Amino acid sequence: MRSSSNPAFRNLPTGGGYGGYAGFGQPDQAGYQQAPPPLTSERPMTIDDVVTKTGITLAVVAATAVVTYLMQAWFLLFPAAIVGLVLALIIMFKRMPSPPLVIAYAAVEGVFLGAFSGIIGNMVDRMTGNPGQGVVMIGQAIIGTLGVFFGMLVVYKTGAIRVTPKFTKWITGAIIGVAVLMLFNLIMSFFTAGGLGLRNGGTLAIIFSLVCIGLAAFSFLIDFDAADQAIRAGVPAKFAWQIAFGLTVTLVWLYTEILRLLSYFNSD
Repeated sequence: MRSSSNPAFRNLPTGGGYGGYAGFGQPDQAGYQQAPPPLTSERPMTIDDVVTKTGITLAVVAATAVVTYLMQAWFLLFPAAIVGLVLALIIMFKRMPSPPLVIAYAAVEGVFLGAFSGIIGNMVDRMTGNPGQGVVMIGQAIIGTLGVFFGMLVVYKTGAIRVTPKFTKWITGAIIGVAVLMLFNLIMSFFTAGGLGLRNGGTLAIIFSLVCIGLAAFSFLIDFDAADQAIRAGVPAKFAWQIAFGLTVTLVWLYTEILRLLSYFNSD
């Protein structure tokens, strides 16, 4: 099974001893071989497992985000970001999937998104002098995120873009490069206002956000492919939680980048 650019999928088994289960893509898309006879008594994962677990995870994200936003608990932004990072690392390096940890991560990320959305929305309201503009912008970001997600799902199912090892390597390398730039920009911001200018709303910031949005979108293709191959390999059903976690990570990143980009345009 090809590796994903999403580190959340690093612990997916390469084979579980089950065969004949359809996934996201087309049967002939990657030349799958029939799996050997079952090696364990665990039920193999199906597409329904992935959809259900992802739906539960995203519902928790949405619920805690709404509560945090309505309570205007903006002070929870940095604590949620730190706790979310710690939980993500634990989930990624834990050999077996843990539903409670995935749910906890979803709840914390919801708090982060609620606080992040509130801060950005209020900033836009102040800069435009138009109360309510921030709420409209947040709605646009949500619609844009869902649009990209379902759009890339259609792209994957139709095979318009093939997920090959070379494609995966390019996207993975680009994401690593973006992560390094983000870290360096953060460090530089301690010494000079705006750091490298990747988040100050200028032309460079707009270009950087567009690149991040593009990488997040293409990451969905690799994530779908990793989930598809896991289903076809017949990995145990409990690993659907790992896939739900991985998709949530990408969705959170995509939403924050779209919201940032919209804030740049709404602040002019």
